[in-house]
Amino acid sequence: MFEIWETNEPARLISDAGTLEVALEKVDTMCRLRHDQAVAHIGDTREHYHFEIRDNAGKALARLSYAPDTSRSYQSVVIEEMRDPHPATDR
Repeated sequence: MFEIWETNEPARLISDAGTLEVALEKVDTMCRLRHDQAVAHIGDTREHYHFEIRDNAGKALARLSYAPDTSRSYQSVVIEEMRDPHPATDR
């Protein structure tokens, strides 16, 4: 089990996830939401957002700082290597 936290002050639990892949997708969704809000100038439009993925003991496994770039369309913060940490080897 994983927890997704937004660690700006005050820190808040966003969601939980059963797998790391789902946790990464949820962080990506939060970044997309923050980007869309910044483009539309709605909601809390901070310059930087901080997220953590924590294990069930509360230990941070991954941290991400995200700053929306409103000069371009959203690009995922999750790279392919993070989605598939065990790619097939060349044969």
